[in-house]
Amino acid sequence: MMTLTAADGHKFRTFEAGNVNAPRALVVVQEIFGVNKHIRSVAERLAGYGYRVLAPAMFDRVGPDIELDYTEEGINAGREARAKISDEQALLDLEATADALACKPVGIIGYCWGGTLAWDAATQTKRFRAASCWYGGGIAAKKAAKPNCPVQMHFGAEDHSIPMHDVEAIKAAQPGLEVLVYAGAQHGFGCEARASYSAKDWELAELRSLAFFAEHLR
Repeated sequence: MMTLTAADGHKFRTFEAGNVNAPRALVVVQEIFGVNKHIRSVAERLAGYGYRVLAPAMFDRVGPDIELDYTEEGINAGREARAKISDEQALLDLEATADALACKPVGIIGYCWGGTLAWDAATQTKRFRAASCWYGGGIAAKKAAKPNCPVQMHFGAEDHSIPMHDVEAIKAAQPGLEVLVYAGAQHGFGCEARASYSAKDWELAELRSLAFFAEHLR
């Protein structure tokens, strides 16, 4: 872990992976479970494709070392922690993380809460060259925002927390974006620690994300 400082003075930990001299960089944004084993493995895997990767501990604004399990108790604790962090504070942390990679073209990829935050980062900052948003439940409420970089989205057709009419509303509001839907996939299909994990859908979505970043982070 390295320590970064946001514009409001908040200090937070950031998991780092990959070669510091890699020509491109990614910011990986956590779910509501913290920078846990899954998010660290995502960061390390993406770093293996030639990226410098940072995964900021967004929950450090609530308390240190918050890593939660994929249980009912973990979900409730994660929701409580998320509720204590404003969108503005979260963006400050993401901007500081991007600034730590300022010498490289930087993309952002987020999952669940992080998927929504990746959309916020794409629409409310100009720090990122591209954003990949995986099953961000809060995107529909902000669907009319104007992105400042190319954006790609991934949703599961059987995600009961993000109904398909929300996905269709996003498509209608953002006809220029790539909004991808995976038949049969549920919420969190890209997380191997969840019961909803779908290896084939995760593999396809990650390949699409990697191709997307390869195109836009030159």
